[in-house]
Amino acid sequence: MLKKADKNAKRLQRHKRVRRKVFGTPQRPRLCVFRSSNNIYAQIIDDTNRVTLVAASSLDEAVKGAVNHTGNKEAAKLVGEMVAKKAVEKGITEVVFDRGGYIYHGRIKELAEGAREAGLKF
Repeated sequence: MLKKADKNAKRLQRHKRVRRKVFGTPQRPRLCVFRSSNNIYAQIIDDTNRVTLVAASSLDEAVKGAVNHTGNKEAAKLVGEMVAKKAVEKGITEVVFDRGGYIYHGRIKELAEGAREAGLKF
């Protein structure tokens, strides 16, 4: 069985490999996801100008007040919806999805579906 440090090291390897190909532009920025055991974070990043355009996390008061635990699928879906609403307000409708080396399952999948439902295309 892999230790937690080994699992994260393998995830970081996958993330680096994916990041060689996934690149956010001003027309189509990158939706980057980070997951911890207690929270989930999402950012929309323009890699060309090295600027974070929009950010949301389960630490935001809107999410904290709506769910019992911030490290579950329900919170992830709310974070996805929140980041998408902020992006649409700024005129961003299309993004490239960067799952950060995590498998597309569980909280990552819920965040992506929440963002799609709120108007992002990827």
